Amino acid sequence: MVDIIQAVVGLVVLVLAADRMVRSSIRVSRSLGVSVILIGAVIVGFGTSVPEFLVSGLAALEGNIDLAVSNVTSSNTANVSLVLGAAALLTPIASRRAVIRREGALMFASVVTLAAVLAGGHPELWQGLLLLGSLGVATTLMARWASEDPDAVLAEIEEELGGDETEADGEPTTEAALESRFRRLRSDVGRELVIGIVALGITLVAADQLLDGAIGLGERFGLSAAFLGLMTGVGTSLPELSAAIAAARHGESDLILGNILGSNIFNSLGVAGLAATIGPGPLVDVTPIIVGLMVAASFMAGLFAFTGQRIVRLEGVLLLVAFVAYGLYVF
Repeated sequence: MVDIIQAVVGLVVLVLAADRMVRSSIRVSRSLGVSVILIGAVIVGFGTSVPEFLVSGLAALEGNIDLAVSNVTSSNTANVSLVLGAAALLTPIASRRAVIRREGALMFASVVTLAAVLAGGHPELWQGLLLLGSLGVATTLMARWASEDPDAVLAEIEEELGGDETEADGEPTTEAALESRFRRLRSDVGRELVIGIVALGITLVAADQLLDGAIGLGERFGLSAAFLGLMTGVGTSLPELSAAIAAARHGESDLILGNILGSNIFNSLGVAGLAATIGPGPLVDVTPIIVGLMVAASFMAGLFAFTGQRIVRLEGVLLLVAFVAYGLYVF
């Protein structure tokens, strides 16, 4: 019971504190003169993967590379199957061909690169550094593409800030309106900095509690690291799931795909790279089949999005079936 409470409370607090930390980071960054494009491409993109970074990083630091990697593979698989599938059941998920051709291809390349690293069954230090270096290249590309689509960036920032402010005519927030909002927030930059630091500390403690609770449950019931990774991976994907469902219900499906693609890029290169760098070691429970299922789910979602430039309800059902199949295999 203590382990269950630790895991559940740790997960809830981790998600809430990470969300608040990202909001403070956005406000402080803009107050310091960081461009809106960089905020949208880097801070917002990184923010969606903060829970995975902390859980996998702490697991690797404690010598549990299996759990660290399983958290990444499960989170990636859940994003492109559970999250996209659930959202597509509510409304078809529209996808612009440019997004699939660029961010979609980059996401798939990131997942394949991760799979190649895991193929040997023993992530090493140099491979972790390679993944982190690749993240730098990917982030540069995403920032360049974001500068070509400022409206999408503004929408993502507004979504992360959690506000519903619109201009007087009811139109979506523009850069001028968002900048006006940031100016009002600049007087609170000191408070936001303190809140952000406190939220970071809370996320670290919460991630540690989630990890301790999950490991305790695994030891008591004989659960594999792969199954524990499925638990934490799905848990840390809950923010993406809730955001995707909310966006689908409000007809903002264009935000869903971009957020998921960005999250999987940061997971595959950043989270896995960090884990392999600080805790390299042999994999036991993360089998080539699990890695292959992650790649297959990513390809399946990309194929659905590319054909017809949308994911319809039937394809959403197929994605959910794929997630169930993944979960049953891991179990």
